Amino acid sequence: MADEDNIFNPSLAAALRKLDPEDGEQVMEYLKTHALLSREKALLQASVREQKKLLVENAKLKTDIEHLKTQLHDKQKRRSGKAMSHSCISSASTVPDKPAPPPVDEAPPTTSSPDRSNPRRRRKAPPTSDCLPLGVEPQDEVHRLDLRVGRLLSEQPHPQVESLWVQEVDVGESRPRTVVSNRGLQQLPGSLPGSLPGSLAVLLCNVKPCKIRGVVSKARLLCCSSPDSEITELLAPPTGSLPGDRVTFLNFPGDPDRELRSKLRLFERLQAEMAVDGRGVATFRGCGFEVKGKGLCRAPTLTNATIR
Repeated sequence: MADEDNIFNPSLAAALRKLDPEDGEQVMEYLKTHALLSREKALLQASVREQKKLLVENAKLKTDIEHLKTQLHDKQKRRSGKAMSHSCISSASTVPDKPAPPPVDEAPPTTSSPDRSNPRRRRKAPPTSDCLPLGVEPQDEVHRLDLRVGRLLSEQPHPQVESLWVQEVDVGESRPRTVVSNRGLQQLPGSLPGSLPGSLAVLLCNVKPCKIRGVVSKARLLCCSSPDSEITELLAPPTGSLPGDRVTFLNFPGDPDRELRSKLRLFERLQAEMAVDGRGVATFRGCGFEVKGKGLCRAPTLTNATIR
């Protein structure tokens, strides 16, 4: 009531009552009622305008959110497709042209093993996708690869698979490592089988050992190949390199992992950005494969080739 009484100046009310003693009070009540209605109408209109403004802003926010969701979904699909294509290229480069039994043999289960007798373990299936989970960005993790210079001591055909070769390689350790590699493509002109022993090569040494048709392979030879010429060459370290010298990258410093986890497929993910440039230098994102103090790794004759 205090607000209602203060709508008009008291002197105005007194003047109306003096001019019209009989109806002055009713006129004042009528004016007060209309003034209050006008005030409420103005407040209501302001509230409606604010509500409309909020609705418009809310609709705009919803549109922006849907647009961002669409962009994120498209980016995830492209990343998934790129990772799948890289995985398929890597798999195709290591599988022989003609049909062959699966290259990896798992150790036969033993009835005495408590893990094999656990039905819950038997039902657990390995991951079926070689790709990165959606939303995970590839990182500059090339320093995690333990790349070393090795000297081939001997080479002979695999006893069970015609397209595979078994090499003994000195990588600067107390004992040489056994490596199983696929050299099914045409070699350099003039080269003969068995001519590689004594050559230097670059090996990935922290892969998990795996049994390939009865032979355990403990490293991976890095080769470069050109689809145009159908030639495969061993990636060659610089002159003066010794077995055990580490191959590093100036722009990506760091220490290698003790052993790479096979299901992360780190090498396969990074391999897509490895290449031999137009000068024959092996690079990762334009940064050369380097033996510190001795030089860069190169392809013997190829340029603009892939590394596998």
